[in-house]
Amino acid sequence: MSEDPPAYALRVQNLRRSFRAEHGQVNALDGVSFTAQAGRITGLIGPDGAGKTTLMRVTAGLFEPQSGSVEALGIDAVADPLAVQAQVGYMPQRFGLYEDLSVQENLDLYADLQGVPHGERQGRYDELFRMTGLAPFTRRLAGRLSGGMKQKLGLACTLVSRPRLLLLDEPTVGVDPVSRRELWAIVYRLVEQQGTSVLLSTAYLDEAERCHEVVMLHEGRVLGTGPPASFSDPLAGRVFAVSSETTAKRALQRRMAERADVLDAIILGEKVRVVLQAQADSRTFAEDLAPARVEPVPPRFEDGFVATLSERAGQAHSTSFSTHTEHRSAKEAVIRVQGLQRRFGDFYAVRDVSFEVAPGEVFGLLGANGAGKTTTFRMLCGLLPASGGNVSVAGYDLRHSAATARARIGYMSQKFSLYGNLTVLQNLRFFASTYGLAGRRQRERIDWALEELDLRELADSDSMDLSLGYKQRLALASALMHDPDILFLDEPTSGVDPIARREFWHWINNLSLRGVTVLVTTHFMEEAEYCDRLAIMSAGRILAIDAPHAIKARARNAEHPDPSMEDAFIALIEQDTEPEAAA
Repeated sequence: MSEDPPAYALRVQNLRRSFRAEHGQVNALDGVSFTAQAGRITGLIGPDGAGKTTLMRVTAGLFEPQSGSVEALGIDAVADPLAVQAQVGYMPQRFGLYEDLSVQENLDLYADLQGVPHGERQGRYDELFRMTGLAPFTRRLAGRLSGGMKQKLGLACTLVSRPRLLLLDEPTVGVDPVSRRELWAIVYRLVEQQGTSVLLSTAYLDEAERCHEVVMLHEGRVLGTGPPASFSDPLAGRVFAVSSETTAKRALQRRMAERADVLDAIILGEKVRVVLQAQADSRTFAEDLAPARVEPVPPRFEDGFVATLSERAGQAHSTSFSTHTEHRSAKEAVIRVQGLQRRFGDFYAVRDVSFEVAPGEVFGLLGANGAGKTTTFRMLCGLLPASGGNVSVAGYDLRHSAATARARIGYMSQKFSLYGNLTVLQNLRFFASTYGLAGRRQRERIDWALEELDLRELADSDSMDLSLGYKQRLALASALMHDPDILFLDEPTSGVDPIARREFWHWINNLSLRGVTVLVTTHFMEEAEYCDRLAIMSAGRILAIDAPHAIKARARNAEHPDPSMEDAFIALIEQDTEPEAAA
């Protein structure tokens, strides 16, 4: 008679794992203990460097801990890692697809590696193709798939052996909201129909609310475990939406962030969402802001996440951004795009795109993976020639004066593009020199960057050793070395934790208040709320240009009386693809 399977899928007890680093030993896991129930989704949440990936790798039998134990599906992962790997599916952040192989060839390869019998493969493939929607693309090279399709293929390869426990390390980072929703539908189907247990780490805090249980990590330690509501419910009565007819939302958000009684302040639509400190008096807060409107709103998991980190871990989240640069002002648009096109052979990556951006405006470009956002960005920066149309940036026609225009703009690419073997200070010096800064002016700008972006203590650290959040700070500092009038940010916060994203947007908002024009692409729909206007792209075309609240209003219906930006985005994309599906 066989024993009943354990009621838990994963049991972690007093797990410790450290690594040697440049400035001493780093405790990636410092006494971590928790239990993940079988047949449920357990979310692993925490800032950069919290230990999420290390925990995943120990659980998958890829790392050996210094002490502690891990039982996965009742198997000791430390004593018998091969047995665990035969039962557990692990999809790391950078899944190892072979881009020169087709979708089908990748699946065949992983079926070989996982020992799936040939007689069982076709039925399994058919099931995975139905689940992921990849059936029409079996012959396409993996390297030619969109980001969302690559993630779905990576998940299919992980699932080819039918694992009972699935480890997903930030599976939705860098994919658009439509692909994100499809990936979550797959995960739910696995749990509900096949009883799969899932441990999932994510940088999207709205995804944490979709989990049955949450484990919050910080600096290798567990700060709390429980249902998502157990983190948000204690904040009832401390969360408010603030709006003002006389103060712009960006200035209002800055004003809120500087108050001692405010724990967190973010822009959400045309209002500022505020979480008060535990000891704050909500009545005094509302009276101080009169005649601004202060409305109580229900707390969310994100509020609980920020409060837990701030109150238990003592981690500050907000930042100021002082500068000696004068506020810039201009009357005419600083970016003009008319009929912009970009062809690659017979394929139009961008087709007939037109818009204008005003000085000091934060203008967002949204779209599904492959919509043409990055191609548009590269053309606006003078890094890629247009196939047609007209583009002027900072008053210069990019067809004739691209080099002159580039001297007025800062560009931060989607992927970390600095020199990993150079220190933070060496990178700043290099980029300052490429912008023609020398002597006293270079020293002033570097000193400004080290101070304002909190990089001084890391000045002598190699860039490759920085956490993702600090790499993004360094990339932003490098783009700002020459104090540009226009800043292009291509998915600047992809993959960074929510606290780092807040800091990043504090800097962006303050740059805008100084008069710097900002163009930004993002897959975080709530970040889109920070923008003054949005252009939503699909298949190289613009579907809508308007203020965030106006775009959301278009999606309002009986099913979504108060639609989120993600609801509005998905509605626009689906409306655009319906004619294609019917054709």
